[in-house]
Amino acid sequence: MNKINLLFILLFFFGIGFTQAQKDSSKTDNDWKWHWKWNEWNDWEDWTIDFGFKDKKPAISLLYGLAKLDRNDFQNQFVDPNLIEIKLGYIKDKAAWNTDYIIEQNYRYLYLSNESNKLSGKNPQGTEIESDMWRFGFGKSEGYGYKITESTAIIFFNSNTLNWSRFDFTFPFPITDYTTHQFLPNNDYDKLNLYEDSFRFGTSSEGGVRIKLIDNLMLDAGYERSIVFQRHLFWKWAGSAVIEAAAQGLLDGFINEIFHSTPAAGPIVNFVLKNALAYGIYELRQDKMNWPFNSEAPIAYDQFKFGMTFVF
Repeated sequence: MNKINLLFILLFFFGIGFTQAQKDSSKTDNDWKWHWKWNEWNDWEDWTIDFGFKDKKPAISLLYGLAKLDRNDFQNQFVDPNLIEIKLGYIKDKAAWNTDYIIEQNYRYLYLSNESNKLSGKNPQGTEIESDMWRFGFGKSEGYGYKITESTAIIFFNSNTLNWSRFDFTFPFPITDYTTHQFLPNNDYDKLNLYEDSFRFGTSSEGGVRIKLIDNLMLDAGYERSIVFQRHLFWKWAGSAVIEAAAQGLLDGFINEIFHSTPAAGPIVNFVLKNALAYGIYELRQDKMNWPFNSEAPIAYDQFKFGMTFVF
């Protein structure tokens, strides 16, 4: 990992805390951003840094799901994999928008997942290609929901991750048959070979629902779109990410106005608009991984996930 990538990852983490403060007028200066507390001007011993983790709780998520693997410029088909995933992080619930029935939830986590047709028990048909992919990364989940009782709620969220994936493809015919393009025309074998035996950078976005049953247990269900780059062209990727962030920022301003005028509608509108924008952007990236900049098509996953989150 080069220095530029490391710098961006650090900014990604720090940026979460700064942007949160702009989303809710009910937040104070001591919440969701760095704050310094001084007893006296020269007392350097009594200070704290929040980073958005004040009142956080440790959380573990265990998920299982169904997936579809594809690449737009690839002619052969893949065996559809299933997935298992674990997340370790910190979760925070907070009353929002000066109401006693709307809550804001933020979840920041590291995660590890495996997606393989071995988990689905499916065998290849004809020239279908088997895959086994391990992925790790970090992400943030943000959303609003409705408080039902003191210990129950329903939350509608949007998640985004940065991740790295390693593939292992299994072909139903000898490799020599593929390299002659008898079964994989248009250099499809060469495209897959770019992913073998190395970790590849990728991103994902997910929309879903969490049902809080008790203080320590939530049920999760979500739909995720993720892409894996065959090459990481940093500046093109950064440009695409800035465009996405700008679009999300404009959308935040509109959603905030809805929260101000009709708080009860805010969680649903936030969920629909944020995830619709993310879906549209990832749809555009199916042909150009760094849309709108000229780039190759990525390997893409569509995933339905469900599971449980334990809060401690």
